[in-house]
Amino acid sequence: MKSKVQPLGAAIARERRDGGQVKLSTFIPLKIRKRGASKVVVRPDGAVESPGKVASQIDQPLLVALTRAFYWQQLLDEGVVGSGSEIAQREDLHHSTVNELLRLTLLEPTIIQRILAGQQPKCMSLLWFQRHPLPTDWVTQREVVTAFDS
Repeated sequence: MKSKVQPLGAAIARERRDGGQVKLSTFIPLKIRKRGASKVVVRPDGAVESPGKVASQIDQPLLVALTRAFYWQQLLDEGVVGSGSEIAQREDLHHSTVNELLRLTLLEPTIIQRILAGQQPKCMSLLWFQRHPLPTDWVTQREVVTAFDS
């Protein structure tokens, strides 16, 4: 199954109630454009920037990982797949890689917005997230990110 990416407008969150449980879904609007032989992710604010400037500000591997993680989380929430291991089989990846990337869906929304805008601290990369899992508590996550900036 190929992923379908659609621009949805502004980023929104919604609650879904399934069997008495409340689930929070975060939608990240994005566009994928072809630039030469490669594809790039265009920021949600629609700002047009030169390819060199985009590459220097936005961490493409982190942005792609974040996009994949939210897509996979949507598949899990909708019941299309039952687990990260099933996603790993479909994507031909190791199950630990999938579960590692799914942790990105637990990021605080302002951290996600900073990543989308290319405004995260320079040392905060996909490799950093793989080696330093953030706590699930958003207040503690903000403290960790604030410590980068100081």
